[in-house]
Amino acid sequence: MDILLEIITPEKVVYSDNVLEVLVPTESGQLGILPRHVGLFAKIVPGELIIKKGGSEQIIAITGGFLEFSKEKISILADYAIRAENIEVAKAIEAKEKAEELMKAKVSEQDNAMLEGQLRRAILELKVANKLKVTKPTRITS
Repeated sequence: MDILLEIITPEKVVYSDNVLEVLVPTESGQLGILPRHVGLFAKIVPGELIIKKGGSEQIIAITGGFLEFSKEKISILADYAIRAENIEVAKAIEAKEKAEELMKAKVSEQDNAMLEGQLRRAILELKVANKLKVTKPTRITS
């Protein structure tokens, strides 16, 4: 038995498919959802969302949002989410370095808060991209 998972951001639908299990970072800790889970509503915190399907795992970097689960369907409305395989590492490194550099300059509290958000997002993307790189099987050729 599968669960329909939909992850939607203001820009697009990031994911829509049937899955076996979802691990979601919430305010209460990591939440695992399996078929026939009790209905719930939860606030998502920045972190790694893990999707288990057909013996494999997919990782999505998510910066926050809300989750609703009812009747074999998980709906996630996310501020920002990106699949690990779609992360552009060079751009994430550049964004991290730029945010760090700008934070060193004297900026307003509002600008500083925006820069902190950009920095957290870049760090999360790099962490998830690195995890994907580590978990990808490598081929040994002789």
